[in-house]
Amino acid sequence: MNLVPPIDLAAVQALAADDMRQVDALIRARLASDVVLINQIGAHIIGAGGKRLRPTLLLLSAGALGYRGQDAVQLAAVIEFIHTATLLHDDVVDESSLRRGRSTANALWGNAASILVGDFLYSRSFQLMVELQRMPIMRILADTTNAIAEGEVLQLLHLHNPDTDEVAYARVIERKTAVLFAGATELGALLAGAEPAVQSGLRAYGLNLGFAFQIADDVLDYTADEADLGKRIGDDLAEGKATLPLIHALAHVDRDTATRLRAIVRKGEASAMPEVLSAIESGGSIEYCRTRATQYAEAARAAIANLPDNRYSAALRALCDYAVDRDR
Repeated sequence: MNLVPPIDLAAVQALAADDMRQVDALIRARLASDVVLINQIGAHIIGAGGKRLRPTLLLLSAGALGYRGQDAVQLAAVIEFIHTATLLHDDVVDESSLRRGRSTANALWGNAASILVGDFLYSRSFQLMVELQRMPIMRILADTTNAIAEGEVLQLLHLHNPDTDEVAYARVIERKTAVLFAGATELGALLAGAEPAVQSGLRAYGLNLGFAFQIADDVLDYTADEADLGKRIGDDLAEGKATLPLIHALAHVDRDTATRLRAIVRKGEASAMPEVLSAIESGGSIEYCRTRATQYAEAARAAIANLPDNRYSAALRALCDYAVDRDR
């Protein structure tokens, strides 16, 4: 039984605020380079803000187990550098021009510069990681970044492929999103010196939370207000990505509609968004996706049922609700 009362997202952010200020300061300090373009692009994407959810997860996981040392701040910065590098690469691959309501780096400086600065951020993250001189940490982060790269390639293979099914979709989002959540929470447990079973539980929490978060994110691409979302609605469709709402619709609409949807996916026909929205609605696909996201969130909550009952574990539980109930 949890005696610490539930808290909302604002309280979660307030709980981590002092540590996150240190993380942000470290990020800005270690972003510095004598190559001016790196500073410009790095400042642009870091300055765009964002939820900083992944480093927050590391800090909360460590805090739930009683650890609040500087190594957690440093590893949280590593996690954010890795995440930021993936955003730079994603925007190039997806040919995106808008993120978090601002022009993307590739739109401002070009693809080559964005890719190379993403590489800089990856290498900087490994410099920070190596400074801690702990092989288990390096192994987790090396495995995590390798899995993220696999996820990028897997997603590329499935672009414009209407035969992508839920299993294939899950393989992509596990590597592209969930593994970094899992790495963050597992590292928090490792820093706290937790037993292997506790580390495994927190890793399972992060993995399931990452699934819930990404499925909810894919729903928002069809349902959110563009101003709230900070990117163009229908970008996934334009890029030929068959995410879960569309995958489910393809399997639950009539044959003629499915044939039309398949053609839309192949072409990346963004102008067909009204047709797609109608098919998703008639197939009950949004409700299905929200149910799946909730199931993953509940699995995440169950994975940390045995954590000490304190403000940090309450914050981790609160993020299970936030992952599936948000508008951006």
